[in-house]
Amino acid sequence: MKSENNLDTDKIGALVLNLAIPSMLAQFVSVFYSIVDRMYIGNIPETGELALAGVGVCGPIITMISSVSFWVGVGGAPLLSIRLGQKNQKGARQVLSNCFLLLLIMALLITILALALKHKLLWWFGASKVLFPYADAYITWIFSGTVFALLSTGMNQFIICQGFSKVGMKSVLLGAVLNIILDPVCIFILDLGVKGAAMATVISQIASCGYVLRFLFSSKPEIPITFGNYQWKVMKRVLLIGLTPFVIIALDNVMIISLNAQIQRFGGYQRGDMLLTCNTILQSFMLIVTMPLGGITGSTQTILGFNYGAKRADRIRKAERHILALCLMFTGIMFVASRLFAPYFVMLFTRDPEYIRLTLEAIRIYTLMLIPLGIQYMIVDGATGMGLSKIAISLSMFRKSIYFLCIFLIPSVWDVGGIFYAEPISDLISPILSIAVFFLVINPVIEKAAESSQEI
Repeated sequence: MKSENNLDTDKIGALVLNLAIPSMLAQFVSVFYSIVDRMYIGNIPETGELALAGVGVCGPIITMISSVSFWVGVGGAPLLSIRLGQKNQKGARQVLSNCFLLLLIMALLITILALALKHKLLWWFGASKVLFPYADAYITWIFSGTVFALLSTGMNQFIICQGFSKVGMKSVLLGAVLNIILDPVCIFILDLGVKGAAMATVISQIASCGYVLRFLFSSKPEIPITFGNYQWKVMKRVLLIGLTPFVIIALDNVMIISLNAQIQRFGGYQRGDMLLTCNTILQSFMLIVTMPLGGITGSTQTILGFNYGAKRADRIRKAERHILALCLMFTGIMFVASRLFAPYFVMLFTRDPEYIRLTLEAIRIYTLMLIPLGIQYMIVDGATGMGLSKIAISLSMFRKSIYFLCIFLIPSVWDVGGIFYAEPISDLISPILSIAVFFLVINPVIEKAAESSQEI
C-alpha cells in the first residue's frame, strides 16, 4: 500500500495538516469516550458522585501505566523515521521488531505487578475508605486489559510514523465508538456499575489492539513487524529517546496524585472528597486540551525525525513554524471554550450546585495560561522527535518542578482551593525557558546535524 503521506516530497504545510488533523481528531474522540465513561458513572443513581471520585483516584494510576506505551512507541517511532530518512530500511525493520518484543514483555510484567499491588496502589494514591470499593471494582478490570491497551497505543505510533495517519485514526475511533456503545449497556442495562464501565473499556481496547496488529503484520506498511535481529543496543536507544514522553506522562500523573493527596490533607474529610470529585471533572476537561494537543505534536514528530535523518534543516524549520501555528490556534480556541462552555461541560457530570460552582472556579483558574502551553508542547515534543531526548527531558522536568513546588507551598500559606493556581504558574514560566533553549541550543544542533556527514 502506498503511504498516505510522502515525508520526503510532500509540501510541509500540507504534510503537517495531513498528519496532525487525523491524530488530533482521534484524540478528541478518545477523550470523548473517556468523558462519556465518567459521565455515565457520575449519573449512577444515589452513588454517582462517590463512584466518580473513586474512578478519579484510578485515573492517574491507569495513565501512568499507559505511559509505558509512549515510552516504547514514541521512543521507537522517531528512530524509525530517522532511519527512513536515511533510506535505511534494514535499520527501520530492526527498530520495529525490537520495539514490538520490548513492549510485549513490558506489558505482561506490568499486568502481573499491577494486579498484585492494586490495593496498595489505591491506598497510596488517595482512596478513602468510602471511595475504595468503587476504585477497586474499576481498576481490577482495567488492569486485566493492560496488554491490549499498551500494544494498541504503543504500536499505533509505528503506523502514524510511516505516513498512515488515517489508519492510526481509525484504530482509535474503533475503540472509542465501541466503548461509547458498550458503556450504557454494561453500566445500566446489565446493572454492573463502575465494573461495567471498566469491562466496556477493556473490550474496546482488545478490538483496537487487533486492528493495529493486523495492519502492522500485513504487507500494507513499508515497514511491517518482523521477528529476529533483536539487540539490546537498539532497545536501549529506544528507551533513551522515549524516556522523555514516558517521564512527562508519568510525572503528569504523579502531579495529579500529589494534587489529590494535598486536597485530601488540607481539605479534610467532607470537603476533601468533594474537591476530589471536582478535580476529576477538571482533569477530564484538561484531557480535551492535552490529548489533542499531544496528538498534533506527537504525530508531526515523524516529519521532524525524517528530515533530521535526511539532514534537511530547511524542511525542519518550515515544519516547526506550521506546528507552532497549529498548536497556538488550538490552545487559543480551548482557552475561549474554557470560559464559554465550561458550565455545560460540568453539568454532564453533576447537577449539584455546589459541585458545579467549585468545579467551574477550578477550571477557570487551571486554564489561565493555556495558550503558552502550546509553545511548550511544540518545543519538547519536537526535540523528542529528533532524538534530542536530554534537552526535552530537562525542559519537561523544569516545568514539573515548578508545579510540584506550587502544590506543596500554596495550601500551606493559602486556602486549599488556591492549589489549582499551580498549573497556570508552571504554564507561564516554563515556555519562557523553552523558547530560550530553542534558539540557543536546539537550532544550533539542527544546523550542525545538517552539515555533518556522520550518521545520526
